[in-house]
Amino acid sequence: MDSQAEDVTEAIIEAVLRALWAFRVELVIAGACGTLWVASSRFGEAGASAVVAGVIAIVLAVGPVRRFMGRRLRHARVRRQWARAVRWARISSFGYRVPSVRKMKDIPAGQRFHVRVPRGSSVSDLEHASEVIAASLRIRELRVRRAADNASRAEVVIARRDPLALGPPLLWPHMDADEASLWQPIPVGVGEDGQPVTVMLPERNLLLGGEPGGGKSVALSLLVATAALDPTCKLWLLDGKLVELAAWSRCAHGSAGVSVTEAIDVLHTLRTEMDERYARLLLGGKRKVSQGDGLPLHVVVVDELAHYLTGSDRKQKTEFADLLRDLVSRGRAAGIIVLAATQKPAADVVPTSIRDLFGFRWAMRCSTPQASDTILGSGWASAGYAATDIDPASRGVGYLLHEGGLPQRLRSYYLDDSAVARLAARAEALRIHPTNVGEV
Repeated sequence: MDSQAEDVTEAIIEAVLRALWAFRVELVIAGACGTLWVASSRFGEAGASAVVAGVIAIVLAVGPVRRFMGRRLRHARVRRQWARAVRWARISSFGYRVPSVRKMKDIPAGQRFHVRVPRGSSVSDLEHASEVIAASLRIRELRVRRAADNASRAEVVIARRDPLALGPPLLWPHMDADEASLWQPIPVGVGEDGQPVTVMLPERNLLLGGEPGGGKSVALSLLVATAALDPTCKLWLLDGKLVELAAWSRCAHGSAGVSVTEAIDVLHTLRTEMDERYARLLLGGKRKVSQGDGLPLHVVVVDELAHYLTGSDRKQKTEFADLLRDLVSRGRAAGIIVLAATQKPAADVVPTSIRDLFGFRWAMRCSTPQASDTILGSGWASAGYAATDIDPASRGVGYLLHEGGLPQRLRSYYLDDSAVARLAARAEALRIHPTNVGEV
């Protein structure tokens, strides 16, 4: 009986201490108010109460202080909810222990913080219980991502809402820019945390895919507009739909429409340029094109890639595929950037020998997990990064796989036809008269 009594006593003490720790922020505030009341008691009970009320009123009236206190109280409440939800999940390796919360921050989706799992457990234990914890918290989603440098730590996102779902179009930051530079980060959208998402294109190629109406064309326009607004860039357009890239035609150094023969001529010209550049780099003792060396970047935009790879003429199809594969595989160091867009780059449409060479992938909404994996890469859908989860009404929302190694969910900036026309006119003014098709 004595042993049982001791166990009960220890359990009660532990519960009391846990409750005190959980409400530590509120207790500190209450203690501060009590201390202030006692210190002001020489003015009488009414006077002390008035002093405390006055201080509280001042705190609430000062914006930064009010926001700080509100944030501390809100985070304390989230910590308590988190602790209860984890215990209710009954993770066997945790026992009664709860991963400690560190560095909590409010984000548009909800809250983000870091945790350290108890000894004898792993982050995967927490990840496997994420659905149960999310249900206990009554939230939209709980995301758990293991830290790359420490197996005991993870980043946790409590997603209460989808900040990318609907809302007014996002204005592109470079909409009013006189010119741009491809050597600088290109703003392409806003992530779930509310932060701008940028990409760096030098030494990279990008594959963009998704079902019709998902915002693929607008996303591609952001990259094309940046290339067009860079007066040092040579822009090449292969427009499989003939009209999608028409606004930029007067800014292009060379272009082709639906004709596969014309597209092949453009690619031949680019391969010749690539070979000449490598010879020049060899003479100069350099390994790659760099900013300021006098060699402009070439951006090759291929819209409706499938059009050029699924024609009835097998010889032309093979020649186009071989030329494009050569540019994508060898062109990076020579300053040649390929941006390719298609609805679904399946192996029967876009050979894997080409598709797998694209380092950056951007998937807009897809109808199946397989289609999503075809764009982002095999296995990402099962890992929780599936473009099928995107609401069909949320145009411009997609997953971008670029720097960082994990697909990032974002909503792209928006350019309507009038905005594209204004940007194209501004870009044209930066350039000399465009050359004929296929000329350097």
